[in-house]
Amino acid sequence: MPSLWKRITFSVASVLCVASVALLVVALATEKWVTGRILCKTGAEIVNASHPEMDQFIGDIYYGLFQGGKTKKCGLGNRRSKIYIFPNLVKTLNGGLHMMVILFLLVAVGFALVSLSFCIYNARKVPYQSIKGHKGLYLWNFIAAFFASLAVVCFLAAVRHHSLTERVANYKENLFVLVVLGDSLDWSFWLGVGSIGTHFAVCGVVAMSRIKLPKPEMKKPEEPTVSSVDLLY
Repeated sequence: MPSLWKRITFSVASVLCVASVALLVVALATEKWVTGRILCKTGAEIVNASHPEMDQFIGDIYYGLFQGGKTKKCGLGNRRSKIYIFPNLVKTLNGGLHMMVILFLLVAVGFALVSLSFCIYNARKVPYQSIKGHKGLYLWNFIAAFFASLAVVCFLAAVRHHSLTERVANYKENLFVLVVLGDSLDWSFWLGVGSIGTHFAVCGVVAMSRIKLPKPEMKKPEEPTVSSVDLLY
């Protein structure tokens, strides 16, 4: 059985692995990777809207890896619609890059689960092979963080260099042209970034498990000394 200190540290590492998996799954499932403001350019040009009137033609948009939504204002009131990335919209995007983001996140979830199983194993038993011990945990967490980082970088490339928000906003818009006034990364994206930090935290906790704490010394009871005077009695 491992020492109490190792059981504590590996238990904390297990909790961090669970947190990483939860962050990645929530990031995959939620719709707030990007939020932005969209201007109905066609509607504003039809009525020749002045600057104070532009607010009447500014809506909003949000989307994730699978779906989202937008509110369009083109002079006919607020028109809300749902956005579904699959199966058709992805064909108008950089589909390969979008699929890579999802694939990298799924791989990161897989290696985070592998790391979790090894943390539980180390908390219960002393491994005989190095790959099942500290070195293995460093490896699995590094791979999970690496793939999560790749997913984050690919998504940033899609948003900043491939006009992802503009393509999503103008999908199936035959009458109106929507212009993106600004977009920003929202909390779903930052959950993915946070999962990377948890894996580095796991590595730090695993490194702490190798610290050898001093064992409390038990004082031996002093033996009574027998003098020559005591022997006379």
